[in-house]
Amino acid sequence: MTDAEIGDLADAFVACTLPKERWTHGAHFATALWLILRRPDIVPERDMPGLIRRYNESVGGVNSDMSGYHETITQASLRMARHVLAAQPEGVMPSAAFAALMASPLGDKDWLFAYWSRERLMSAQARRAWVEPDLEPLPA
Repeated sequence: MTDAEIGDLADAFVACTLPKERWTHGAHFATALWLILRRPDIVPERDMPGLIRRYNESVGGVNSDMSGYHETITQASLRMARHVLAAQPEGVMPSAAFAALMASPLGDKDWLFAYWSRERLMSAQARRAWVEPDLEPLPA
């Protein structure tokens, strides 16, 4: 994905104009990286919950204990995106950071299950608030 494509994707997400079928695993990470690197007005850890909830509703989704926004997945993904960025050279372009992230174990949509049991991660509690991993701690 090019820098322009990542920027367009992130802008469409924020504007709630991104088609639902384009909000994929990769799109989540591409958007997170773009916001971290190119949108100093947005603090992802603080602002992504509201942005995701608003986006979900804009495409007809529901944010509940069973679907929609998931706090633990969002915050874990942001931590891991920052972890990948910390290993990149200063001034890294979003496309290069995205390529590095997707080439890592994070490129697998099931990466979270190396850290959380399915039962714990898919719980209503983990959807509502941060829940620590029960299998392996996230990298510092």
